[in-house]
Amino acid sequence: MKNIINNGNTKLILLHPYIQKQTNPNRLWLIALVSVFTIASLLTLVYTRESFHTTTTTTTTITATATNHHHHHEPLPKSVIKALIHYAATANTTNHMSQTDIKQISDVLKQCTTPCNLLVFGLTPETLLWNALNHHGRTVFIDENRYYAAYVEEKFPEIEAYDVQYTTKISELKELITSVREQTRNECRPVQNLLFSDCKIGLNDLPNQLYELDWDVILVDGPRGYWPEGPGSISAIFTAGVLARSKKGGNHKTHVFVHDYNREVERVSSEEFLCKENLIKSSNDLLAHFVVERVVDQGGRNQFCNSHPAAS
Repeated sequence: MKNIINNGNTKLILLHPYIQKQTNPNRLWLIALVSVFTIASLLTLVYTRESFHTTTTTTTTITATATNHHHHHEPLPKSVIKALIHYAATANTTNHMSQTDIKQISDVLKQCTTPCNLLVFGLTPETLLWNALNHHGRTVFIDENRYYAAYVEEKFPEIEAYDVQYTTKISELKELITSVREQTRNECRPVQNLLFSDCKIGLNDLPNQLYELDWDVILVDGPRGYWPEGPGSISAIFTAGVLARSKKGGNHKTHVFVHDYNREVERVSSEEFLCKENLIKSSNDLLAHFVVERVVDQGGRNQFCNSHPAAS
């Protein structure tokens, strides 16, 4: 309502506001319902985004893991292998292997369908090479010199090396062979866990886990054996033969390489414990390649070879 007062030229307009405002109860319920619906929609949106983010992250992680797993088993490129073998064979060091012998071992490592378990007796000029060629596999080195083994591990942390004490002497070769023959049904049997053996030439002081591994390739290139009082490789060759025959899983065949096969202790020990019938190849009498099968029948658990050669 407007009240207009005329006083000469002055006009006064009075406005009377509508003070009392009625509230409709139905409108309050409507506002409440709309608010609840809005909050529920926001919560649904947030949950959906989080769920999508989690699913995407999980899918990405699984894909990356699968990709890494695929690459994990990829072998070294052939060009890299050739380069490694070439420079290792032509290095300015003494007592290194020839390119032919290195390639023979490399070819066997490439045949592994899964990452190889490679056991090497002796830390030699080829130590880094064997570790590199056994790409993604496990390579373990055994040496008689604890100080040199510790030095190598400190300088090259990727190398896994252990030291052992050899009790044999090259000058006792004939007596040692005779002793083992007398114990093939007891402490020196071809199939056993050497960790619990008291066989004189068996290595029973390696880390426990190494006796449980299924070795695919074993290389005997140590210990030293070029003087009568030296330990020679008789214990290493015997141990390699037992580990190969005592495998519980993996490939039923083990490739055993013996370097310096032209020397008496390597040749006699190999013929005694790895056996001529298992000899695949020997290159210039320097590297001998044996393939020894896991023993599963009871008849072959008490002898190494079909026929024993005469001990020298």
